[in-house]
Amino acid sequence: MGDVYKALADPTRRALLDELHERDGQTLFELCGRLITRHGLGSTRQAVSQHLDVLERAGLVTTRREGRTKLHFLDASPLRAAVDRWLTDPEERA
Repeated sequence: MGDVYKALADPTRRALLDELHERDGQTLFELCGRLITRHGLGSTRQAVSQHLDVLERAGLVTTRREGRTKLHFLDASPLRAAVDRWLTDPEERA
């Protein structure tokens, strides 16, 4: 779970997750454009790619190749453990 917290600690990574939540299955090019236009984050493609790698290692982003195109998808399931740990009644977890 530590990787999830590390991944969420960075505002650029949170913005990437927000963009994938709004519209899943985006390319690196699309995500870079949305970060610039919607969040004012002018990160390089390499920097955005590194952020996506951190999110993928944490299990928050999955990818799929379609030809030469790599699509990115949000996977919020790793967040369920944190929600279950702190936001549910302990009696419900038993």
